[in-house]
Amino acid sequence: MILHTHPDNPNPRNIKTIVECLLDGGVIIYPTDTIYGIGCDILQHKAIERVARIKQTPVDKIHLSFICDSLSDLSKYTKSISTPLFRMLKDYLPGPYTFILQASKEVPKMLQSKKNTIGLRIPDNNIAQTIVKDLGHPILSSSLPGDMVEEYTDPELIYENFKNLVDIVVDGGIGGMIPSTVVDCTKDPYEIIRQGAGEFDFE
Repeated sequence: MILHTHPDNPNPRNIKTIVECLLDGGVIIYPTDTIYGIGCDILQHKAIERVARIKQTPVDKIHLSFICDSLSDLSKYTKSISTPLFRMLKDYLPGPYTFILQASKEVPKMLQSKKNTIGLRIPDNNIAQTIVKDLGHPILSSSLPGDMVEEYTDPELIYENFKNLVDIVVDGGIGGMIPSTVVDCTKDPYEIIRQGAGEFDFE
C-alpha cells in the first residue's frame, strides 16, 4: 500500500493506519528530513528481523537508529545526559543528525550493541514526528538497502521497488539524497562518524 500524506498537515486517518500497521508488527518506508527510511516498532521483534532480512544484514550488524519525537522522548533511551550535552542536542534537534549516545535499560536487549550505544534522531519532519507521537515510542529506522539513490527520492519508485517487502510506503513528497550527519557523543571530543546533510560545529 502507498499512502499519500501531506507533509505539513498529515491526515489523521492515514497516521492511524500507519500506527496500527506498526503496532501489528508491520514494516514501513517513510519520509524524514533527509532520505526516506525503512522503519518498524522498536518493540516488535519479528518486524526488526524483517528489516534485517530486507537489508540482507544480521540485526546486530545493521546501522539502526531510534526516531524520537522530542528531547524528553530521546532522553528515555539514553543514560543520564549532562547539561552541556543536553544544550548541544537542543541546538541541533530537530534536524538532520543522528547522535550516538549510551543506551539506557529502556532499549530492548535485542537492539543493544556490544558498546551499549544507540543512534538517536529527531527528524525535522512532521510526518515522522506525528507517527512517533501517536505510536507512543520510537520507530526503529535504517536506510533503504542498495545503491539506487535517485530512485529512493521518489515515493512512487520506492513503492515499485519495495511493495512486496514492506506493508506501507508513506508518500510525503520527494525525499533527499543525503543522509543524516552521524555524531558519536560517547567520545571526548565528539567525533563525526559520517558527514551528511547537517553541518556540525564542535565549538
